Amino acid sequence: MGFTSSFEGLYYFAIILVAYLIGSIPTSVWVGKMIYGIDVRDHGSGNAGATNTQRTLGMKAAIPVLLFDIFKGWIAIRFVFMLKFMDMESYSIINLQIYLGLAAVFGHIFPVYAGFRGGKGVATLLGIGLALLPYATLTALGIFIITFSIFRYVSLGVLVAGLSFPISTAFIFTYNENQFIIFALVICILLFITHHENLKKLIRKKESKFRFGKK
Repeated sequence: MGFTSSFEGLYYFAIILVAYLIGSIPTSVWVGKMIYGIDVRDHGSGNAGATNTQRTLGMKAAIPVLLFDIFKGWIAIRFVFMLKFMDMESYSIINLQIYLGLAAVFGHIFPVYAGFRGGKGVATLLGIGLALLPYATLTALGIFIITFSIFRYVSLGVLVAGLSFPISTAFIFTYNENQFIIFALVICILLFITHHENLKKLIRKKESKFRFGKK
């Protein structure tokens, strides 16, 4: 019995590690270095994400970076169903998926392949949300698009969307599992942590507006 429990523990640890390694794929860094000979972290905001890729390299580079970073979050959650976990209780599957999602976004922020200097995790979190809480995530995405369209600040759109995420999860779509509500709150807090410098710039009115086309 003890051996079986230890084996299962190692198995789950390995799966979570795989999710972290998937999230660690530094899309913007690899695209910048291999195609353009540029490390995007040395330019613009210094962030390894789609927004800074667009500012540094342009939309042609940013779009595939964005899409793959979203895919990283989605596949980190969904690949668990490729394994033999269907005999697990739904409660346990939900918890495991949440752990996988957190591991993936942690990997994006602290990528092992790129010296632990990554991005802010927004696109990866979008993929995770689409896999776990699609309706609440699409609602947050809509709020982001509206906010961004009006003010042209990516960071403001992210923060407003982040605030809406736990609200819509708890009160609009009323998911019965408390883990989802807690997860949505954690995501909201994480977005504010990773965007704390942007928030300061917004308050001081020094945040850069998004412009189509690289600087």
